[in-house]
Amino acid sequence: MAESENKRTAILSVYDKTGLLDLAKGLIKHQVRLLASGGTAKMIREAGFAVEDISSVTHAPEMLSGRVKTLHPAVHAGILARNLEDDEKDLAAQGIQKVDFVVCNLYPFEETVSKINVTVAEAVEEIDVGGVTLLRGAAKNHERVTVLCDPNDYADFLDRLDQGDIPEENRRLYALKAFEHTADYDAHIAAFLRKQIPGDGERHRPLRYGVNPQQKPASVFVNGRPLPFKVLAGSPGYINLKDALNGWMLVKELKEALGFPAATSFKHVSPAGAAIGVPLTATEKQVYMVETIEGLSESPLAQAYARARGADRMSSFGDMIALSDVVDQPTAEIIAKEVSDGVIAPGYAPGVLEMLAAKKGGKYLVLQMDPNYEPPRMATEMVGGVTFVQPRNDVRIVPHETFGRVLTTNRSVPESAIRDLTVATITLKYTQSNSVCYALNGQTIGVGAGQQSRIHCTRLAGDKADGWWMRFHERTLRLKWKKGVKRPDKSNAIDQLCTGQVAQSGPERERYESLFEEVPKDFTPEERREWLGKLGEVAISSDAFFPFDDNVYRAARSGVKYMASPGGSVNDGAVHAAAEQLGITFIDQPFRLFHH
Repeated sequence: MAESENKRTAILSVYDKTGLLDLAKGLIKHQVRLLASGGTAKMIREAGFAVEDISSVTHAPEMLSGRVKTLHPAVHAGILARNLEDDEKDLAAQGIQKVDFVVCNLYPFEETVSKINVTVAEAVEEIDVGGVTLLRGAAKNHERVTVLCDPNDYADFLDRLDQGDIPEENRRLYALKAFEHTADYDAHIAAFLRKQIPGDGERHRPLRYGVNPQQKPASVFVNGRPLPFKVLAGSPGYINLKDALNGWMLVKELKEALGFPAATSFKHVSPAGAAIGVPLTATEKQVYMVETIEGLSESPLAQAYARARGADRMSSFGDMIALSDVVDQPTAEIIAKEVSDGVIAPGYAPGVLEMLAAKKGGKYLVLQMDPNYEPPRMATEMVGGVTFVQPRNDVRIVPHETFGRVLTTNRSVPESAIRDLTVATITLKYTQSNSVCYALNGQTIGVGAGQQSRIHCTRLAGDKADGWWMRFHERTLRLKWKKGVKRPDKSNAIDQLCTGQVAQSGPERERYESLFEEVPKDFTPEERREWLGKLGEVAISSDAFFPFDDNVYRAARSGVKYMASPGGSVNDGAVHAAAEQLGITFIDQPFRLFHH
């Protein structure tokens, strides 16, 4: 006993035995006493190295079919003891020696649960308790104890030992790796059990696949709490849910900022359109194809969705809808007429759920969102196996505060412009960057998303805004359709006419003409220029600074009178001067709003 008390002690219990014998040899070279369990002790002993079973210090055999091997005060008091007088007295009173090194790694639980038809009982039996406790105890006490869980660290450890002792920075690094090892192990256990607990998708919901059909399996969950939405009808897909949740955050924020019901039409993680419930004119009802909806004028929510969907009908085809308020009958009737993948809202009026659930042959997705849900403060994502962590972008757009600093001599900013800048800016917060948004009448009229160049965002969004305005031209309003032409075909033909994309000949032209009782004349450049010249009072916002004045000149061609963006470009002065020259009010919006 006296001889062992003068030696340092190592406990070894490993599943991955890579490098184990070299490590044992190196420890023995430094007069370290080896204690090991089960197969670890067997391998060391058969190699001819001196090793003792854990039971030599616990004086208790392995029991419960191996469930209890190292769980004993003689082990864990030796690991957790500090270099304190009181700890020394406690150990002496119980005849327990300190442990200086712990070498342990865990059986990969993911291999257990990947076996075909594995049961919960079989999986649970493989959960390591003693090994995790060894690792956590040693990692906690890394000020004195060195813990190793990665065989790749053995050579470095032995080199340090040859130099005299293990430096504190290495002990801390090894401890971090131990905690990461146990955290990963526990995450696999939690992931398995999460799938086994019944609850109709309350905490974990499997998805058909991920972004693409070949990306299986896929699922969604929230750690430590139920999912913030319920699936009332249909089966959600990965992209559906990303659109739904981004869309919900957008409309929730819009309503909080402006006090109106809000709606958005989302496609591929960017909004095609967003709006608040500003009353629709008779012409707007016609342009947005909602003139026959009963009760429309009494439903701000329905008018918000009519605007959001009508902003860019081509991009909204097959959209995911997000609505800030309980879905009423007029809103549901608009949705019922459109091609859409699903809707998320805080609730549904009587009879509405049944109407929506019948869409797409009963496959239409209907989600009910918890309106009180707040996402965690920290946002995490993984790219190429590398984990990124940052606070979520919780900056709030407060209309009169956010847009209170005017940089041009024309300082007049009417309430309507403040409203439209708010709609545009909150929309950008949930749009893939780079992004620029034009807005008018409480709605977006052009969203330029995901472009590497700012001017291309401005042009793209401006072209969309121009196309939107051309739909209000008398010629467009008087189109005469053949009977039975469907809404998507009408939308496509109107888009071709209003954006100047009508084919001049061939099968495409014939297909276009076949939709009309009376084929409309194409707009001439002069007609287009004259009509676009009547568009005004448009607001534009950018998720970051405008680097060159070309953005100002392009925006002005689409009726922009109010611009907002953060500063920070070396060309800020030239950009503001161009706005001044064109009579555009330029506002310093203080927040960069990149979204990736």
